[in-house]
Amino acid sequence: MVKLTRIYTRGGDRGETSLGDGARVPKHDPRVAAYGAVDEANAAVGVARLHASGAVDEMLQRIQNDLFDLGADLCRPSAAASADASADAGADLRIQQSQVDRLEREIDALNAALKPLDSFVLPGGAPAAAYLHLARTIARRAEREITALAAREPVNPLAVKYINRLSDHLFVLSRHVNDDGAKDVLWRPGAYR
Repeated sequence: MVKLTRIYTRGGDRGETSLGDGARVPKHDPRVAAYGAVDEANAAVGVARLHASGAVDEMLQRIQNDLFDLGADLCRPSAAASADASADAGADLRIQQSQVDRLEREIDALNAALKPLDSFVLPGGAPAAAYLHLARTIARRAEREITALAAREPVNPLAVKYINRLSDHLFVLSRHVNDDGAKDVLWRPGAYR
């Protein structure tokens, strides 16, 4: 377990931060941008949880924990682009296939009750749905940051899969909390010209 006894260290006062392996990098480093966007997605999920209960809140709680795992994965550079944590010496946490599989199972279960779409969905409806859409868009930005990082240096490929599935999950979950799509706000192309 992590024990935080001191919140400020002054270590970043010159525009650098430490990665999980102790390396110092600029705060604008692509790796920092990637796990920073994951942190933002986590915060947005936290706001959505203020409007959730029961099974939805339980899913979001697991997702928040996974997002911290994802941030830990990204903040520790990988020696090789491998999803096998044991192959990465010193790796504390790496996203695992089981986390991706859980998201896929939940997506399939939620989607089974939804009416197929004949238009794009605008963020809105219930407050929880609107906040889930916000979290989804931040997750998509995190995905762009992670894939940009992966183009430069090794990244756990399951980290990319997880964040990709997460945005799908948040979309389907937003429809679920909108009374299984009944309260979805649909795009009407050119309606207000």
